[in-house]
Amino acid sequence: MALYSDKVMDHFRNPRNVGVIENADAVGEVGNAKCGDIMTMYLKIDNDIISDVKFETFGCGSAIASSSMATELIKGKPISEALQLTNKAVAEALDGLPAYKMHCSVLAEEAIKSAIKDYYDKNGIEYDKELFAEGHDCAHCCDV
Repeated sequence: MALYSDKVMDHFRNPRNVGVIENADAVGEVGNAKCGDIMTMYLKIDNDIISDVKFETFGCGSAIASSSMATELIKGKPISEALQLTNKAVAEALDGLPAYKMHCSVLAEEAIKSAIKDYYDKNGIEYDKELFAEGHDCAHCCDV
């Protein structure tokens, strides 16, 4: 059996929504020096809908694929729906990730939440702080 699914390879080789949104309404950056993956998500939000999303990722193929898929899953969706996106949903949409690469999908989820938190903070919108727990430690999900 192949290590990576065809969808992972496709999103790695042909990532969607790569780049920067100038004057983004929200920017979120997450990463961990232990595993070396760093993700930045840029959101354009119109009437609580994510009208555009772009990403920049420094990391492995799984990190790039997870970022790409996550952007596809939230583009055109309400903020409230984007907040419900889980790392498991990202991994499932990619037809799975190896267990030691699941942290990449976790970082994608966290990057989205970080960007939404940035949007809420910039606009004085109250939110439940529990939704935005910080501090992913890759050591628990991969050998680093």
